Amino acid sequence: MPVYVQNPDPRSLVTRGADDLLAADTRVGAVELLVRDLEAMIEFYSTGMTLDVLDQVGDSAALGRDGRVLVRMRRMPDLPPRRPGEAGLFHTAILYDDEAALSAAVVSLARIAPRSFTGSADHLYSQAFYFDDPEGNGVELYADRPRETWARERHGLLEVATNPLDPNDFLRTHLPQAPTGPPPATLGHVHLQVGDLSTARDFYVDALGFEVMSDVGSALFIAAGGYHHHVALNTWGTVGAGPRAASLGLGRVNLELPTADDVDALRERLTDHRIDVRHDGATLRVDDPWGTLIQVDAAA
Repeated sequence: MPVYVQNPDPRSLVTRGADDLLAADTRVGAVELLVRDLEAMIEFYSTGMTLDVLDQVGDSAALGRDGRVLVRMRRMPDLPPRRPGEAGLFHTAILYDDEAALSAAVVSLARIAPRSFTGSADHLYSQAFYFDDPEGNGVELYADRPRETWARERHGLLEVATNPLDPNDFLRTHLPQAPTGPPPATLGHVHLQVGDLSTARDFYVDALGFEVMSDVGSALFIAAGGYHHHVALNTWGTVGAGPRAASLGLGRVNLELPTADDVDALRERLTDHRIDVRHDGATLRVDDPWGTLIQVDAAA
């Protein structure tokens, strides 16, 4: 597939002060999924994607690695499926330490759910494999290339592509070096579908404080601290979508900021932008323009 053509909004090229940005060590904390069949979903994410079941009580479960929650699930069988054209989750992206660890996870998932595979791509700064979970939620498994190899366009944004990646060749090359145990993994980013990218930019960039890393016209890739993206936003099939109806799929997105002072600074910035926030002194909650709950906590 061809390299994306960058189409940056002029606001992407304006230098912003530290007070307007999220802290550099900000990261995605966890993604919550509202599910119908909790056991089937746990099987996919644990046995398939190699995540550990960290907690399971009643209708809820938490999965992750090394005690860190990456995906939360809540059984909500009375909710309808998300309807086509609605805003919501495009995929949850699990980041593996290197190509060998990624190959182990890809093989594990392909063995238990071979029909879930939807494609693979070389994005220049990362290599990625895509799947759909049993309830149709997109999942990306990926590994980053070294940051010093990430190329920039002439206007300063990161170069991004969706180039072919041969799965068989990738596995032949990297699987022999795969770890014998569960491969290390973190939650790298979350990719959302929205109704309008200008409105998304107003909220996620201007108010929340992410920086634009790539802008390809129909999708925006944003991050803190120079990462290629912690959040992606696209309008592929969702142009004009309004607030989300209650449905299965995305529940909420968690962000972790380094300190409580960083959370307080974000609360002040959102208030200055006249965005309604709920802050109990520790956790900040805010809804994006499509009704997706963003929950923000301090890591320390």
